[in-house]
Amino acid sequence: MKKVLRRRTGLGRFADRRDAGRALAGLLASYRGRTDVLVLGLARGGIPVGWEVAAALHAPFDAFLVRKLGAPDWPELAMGALAGGGGLVLNTDVIRSLDVSDSQLQATIRAETAELRRRERVYRGDRPPPELAGRTVILVDDGVATGASMFAAVRGVRAAGCESVVVAVPVGAESTCRALRAEADAVLCVCTPPDFSAVGQLYDDFRQTGDDEVRQLLATPT
Repeated sequence: MKKVLRRRTGLGRFADRRDAGRALAGLLASYRGRTDVLVLGLARGGIPVGWEVAAALHAPFDAFLVRKLGAPDWPELAMGALAGGGGLVLNTDVIRSLDVSDSQLQATIRAETAELRRRERVYRGDRPPPELAGRTVILVDDGVATGASMFAAVRGVRAAGCESVVVAVPVGAESTCRALRAEADAVLCVCTPPDFSAVGQLYDDFRQTGDDEVRQLLATPT
């Protein structure tokens, strides 16, 4: 499939993640009704966005777990990301600049792997993860900044044998969306603001998505 990037640079705002999902669904109309499509929302912020996309496309929906690898002493600074299915992305520039040792890196990976598995149990219970082999997977998040989590997600679903991967987000840094084209079959972004600073800048309500909301949406048919 030819890799494409569809976007607009306007500064229209989203009321919240559900509103952003409805706007994003408009870019994905060509996937509506296809029996091979599966929408996966990156937990947690991508879940309400992805649910709206799946509902509009009449597609099945599930969660995809991704965990940021926070740097030692700087947990908000990502030195990489880990995804279900074995996707792993490392930011070697951050690791090198902070002089993170291999033992520190491996300890962080082990801790975040355990947390990822815990959240999978919390969100999915005894329900098995969806079968990805041969599917067109649409990965949805509430936005991309550095893109570490989305890169890890793309690699995770690739490893699971999906037929093609579509990255779909309401807002993102233009450079990140462009870089994602090297790994995904298609990248669709509603807004790429020229003054991008953070995903939340285009949301009126960007409160954290809680576990209860995730479980509720996963239990609600699309």
